[in-house]
Amino acid sequence: MSVNLSYGVGVLGIMIVLSSYVSLFLERGHMLMVLLMLEAGVVGLFFFLVVSGGLSGYGSYLCLILVSFGACEAAVGLALLVSIIRSHGNDFVSVLSVYEC
Repeated sequence: MSVNLSYGVGVLGIMIVLSSYVSLFLERGHMLMVLLMLEAGVVGLFFFLVVSGGLSGYGSYLCLILVSFGACEAAVGLALLVSIIRSHGNDFVSVLSVYEC
């Protein structure tokens, strides 16, 4: 009885993505934790693409695009975090309001 290892590891990638997004919706504390959970979701998607045979044909280009978007997301997120800390004094999600400019 043989178990296909790539199937189990692919499911692990999907579980990483789902758990990071569930914890993203449950997080009410710091903005840095929200950004880290978003990055965990991107890493889980990349892991799933690589394991599920995404490096054959056009899959390698898709992995490259995903990593590029992940790097851009990290840069924009850190810039936003610095801006929030400078304007509000802390990085709590609760101090952010839709009605403020």
